[in-house]
Amino acid sequence: MSLISAGTTSGTALVSTGDTTGNLVLQTNTSTTALTLNTSGAIGVGTSPSFGTAGQVLTSQGSGAAPTWVSAALVAPSTVEYLVVAGGGSGNYGGGGAGGYRTAASFSVAASTGYTVTVGAGGSNSNGSDSVFSSITSTGGGRGGFASGGSGVAGGSGGGASYDSTGTGGTATAGQGNAGGNGGGSGPFGGTGGGGGAGAAGVNGAASGVRLATGSTGSGGGNGGIGLQSSITGVATYYAGGGGGGSNVNTGSTGVLPTGGSGGGGNGSTDPSGAAQTGTAGTANTGGGGGGSDPDVASANTNGGSGVVIIAYPSTSADLSSIGGGLTYTLDTTTRAGYKVYRFTAGTGTISW
Repeated sequence: MSLISAGTTSGTALVSTGDTTGNLVLQTNTSTTALTLNTSGAIGVGTSPSFGTAGQVLTSQGSGAAPTWVSAALVAPSTVEYLVVAGGGSGNYGGGGAGGYRTAASFSVAASTGYTVTVGAGGSNSNGSDSVFSSITSTGGGRGGFASGGSGVAGGSGGGASYDSTGTGGTATAGQGNAGGNGGGSGPFGGTGGGGGAGAAGVNGAASGVRLATGSTGSGGGNGGIGLQSSITGVATYYAGGGGGGSNVNTGSTGVLPTGGSGGGGNGSTDPSGAAQTGTAGTANTGGGGGGSDPDVASANTNGGSGVVIIAYPSTSADLSSIGGGLTYTLDTTTRAGYKVYRFTAGTGTISW
């Protein structure tokens, strides 16, 4: 150890002694150890030197008191990743369009600033509702065609056209999704279009006698468009799939089931042994469109899946300091290593750091 001590007179202002341990020690004039610098360059404070722990910093205590090691305060991130998916449109006879899909790897944020978060509901006899993160808005998915010969409705992704229809699928919002499928032609038995998905357009409905089980009469609805995959949570997951269209088949026949697109799209209906059947709902918190129903179903309506808002950033930054009471959320700090992932699944409110 090399020892440097404060002297007691002008002639002994600095006194030093030495040995071979390699540490450098500073003492007061009362031989009290104040600071130690070890061979690794670490700084110790006090008579029995405290070197602190990882992430701690030396902090002044004021009034001439010795500094102490304290945990460094985390600060707000400067940027975050986001995924914003709107609610899916309802499936009626045509498949519902998926909710709009928007994502980016870098969005600037700052401390003490409020950011609005809104999670869009799935549509019920309607388009889905928009989802919002700050200035980013994803548009609700379009409703499927809901009357004989009708077209699908525009949305984040468009709804599929109705049965016995030369109508078109609903158009999509630019950069958020794809159009719904067209109708399979005017009657009889023209199939409905599938709802558009974030990754592909809905499939057109089939003309009479196409895409059916052996011996069936009529036509099948189009499949829903596939969604897109995101790994923002640390797990690769599809979102925003379109709903499958409803099948139009004769009583007593069985059509091929039109599938919803990967990403929560509901399956379209078929007509098993003459029993009119509705499609299946879009999956919650995926923005999937609802599946279309058999035209024999009166006032068909299958709900779209609700949307989701997800933000992620490195775990070296601070947690959110304020989350609006109207929001339902989870915070995951383990699935994606080194990241904090907030997943908002319902409601609206303001968040801040």
